[in-house]
Amino acid sequence: MPENHIEVGSVSKQRYEQIVAELREVVEQQSRASFVIGDRALEIEPLREVGGWTAGERIPVVRDSLTRLAEDIGLSFSAVKAARFTASRWPKERRRPDVSFKVHRILAGIEDEEERFAAICTPPKGKTRWSVDDASRRFGNQVETPISPEEKVSAIHALARDEQVASAVTTEFLRRPTVAAQVSAEDKVRVVEELTRDEGVAAAVTTGLLKRPAVTAQVSREDKVRVVEELTRDESIATEVTTGLLRRPDVAFKAMSDDRARHEVNHAQVERGRQAREHFERTSPVALAVRKIERTMEFMDLVTACHSFVASAGRTVPGLRDRQLGEDEKAIVHENVARVRATLDWIETAVDTGKVDVDGELARLLSGQ
Repeated sequence: MPENHIEVGSVSKQRYEQIVAELREVVEQQSRASFVIGDRALEIEPLREVGGWTAGERIPVVRDSLTRLAEDIGLSFSAVKAARFTASRWPKERRRPDVSFKVHRILAGIEDEEERFAAICTPPKGKTRWSVDDASRRFGNQVETPISPEEKVSAIHALARDEQVASAVTTEFLRRPTVAAQVSAEDKVRVVEELTRDEGVAAAVTTGLLKRPAVTAQVSREDKVRVVEELTRDESIATEVTTGLLRRPDVAFKAMSDDRARHEVNHAQVERGRQAREHFERTSPVALAVRKIERTMEFMDLVTACHSFVASAGRTVPGLRDRQLGEDEKAIVHENVARVRATLDWIETAVDTGKVDVDGELARLLSGQ
C-alpha cells in the first residue's frame, strides 16, 4: 500500500501529519500561557528561603497570595504553585518552544542547572522530541504508558493501592497456573502464612496438606514429632493414638528400648493393677477372704524370690574364681549389687513396718537410671 494511503485511526497519514503540526502550535501556545502564569506568580511571590526574613519583617504567607491569585484567574492553587516553580527553574532564554510545559515541569526537578539545561536539549536516545513518559522515566516516576516489566509492575501497584482492589487482583492472578508457577517458594510460603492467619482457615489447610503423602514425606522428623505432640495434647486422643501405635510390633519394641518409656509403662501397669485392686476391695463381698489368701501368697512369693536369688548367686559366683573382670564389667556388677542391696533394705523395711513406699533414690536405682 502506498505510504500516502496509510491510515492513522480514521484519517490518512498525510492528514494525521497536518493535525500533529496544528496541535503542536496549540501546545506551544499553552506552554507559553503556562509560563506567563508562572512568571506572574513569581512576580507576586518571588521564591525565598523557607521561613526566611526580609529587613527584619516576616515574609507574607506565600500560600495566601497564590491562593488569591488562583481564585481570581479560575485555576487551582496547585496549578499556580507548579507554574511558579517551573518558571523559576527555566529562564526565558532556556525554555524550549518545541517541548511541552509539562515536560518542562518534570525536568525542573533536576537540581543542577547545567545538567537541567543540557537535558531539555537532549531527547532520549532514538527520540527526536521529549515526551511526558520519557521525562518521568528519567526520575523513575510512574508513566502513563508502561513499557518495561518494571513499569507495568509499578502501574499495577499504583492501581492496587486500595486493599479490596489488591485482594481481587491477587486472587485473579493466583488462579492462573502460569503465574503461580513463577512465584518463588519463599513468596508462596509468605502468601500461605498471610492467608492462614485465621485459625479456622489454618486448621483446614493443614488438614488438607497432611492428607497428601508427597507433602508429609518432605516434613522433617523433628517437625513430624512436634505435629504429633500438638495433635495429641488432648488426653483421649493421646490415649487412642498411643494404643494404636503400641499394637504395631516394631513400634512397641523400639518404644520399650527407651528406659524411661519402659519405666512409665511398667509404672502404668502397676498403677492400673493397684486401682483395680482398690476397686475390688471396696466393692466385692469376698474381698476380705481374698485379702487373707493374698497375704499368704505374698509371703510365699517373697520367700521364693529370696531363695531364687541366693541359689542363683551360689551357682554363679564360684565361676568367677581366678577370673579378672574388665573395668566396664566391674562397674555394671557394682551397679547391680547396689540395686540388690537397696532392694534388700526395702524388703526388710516392708517386713518390719508394713510400709512399702519407695523413696526417690530407690526408685531411681530400681528403674536403672
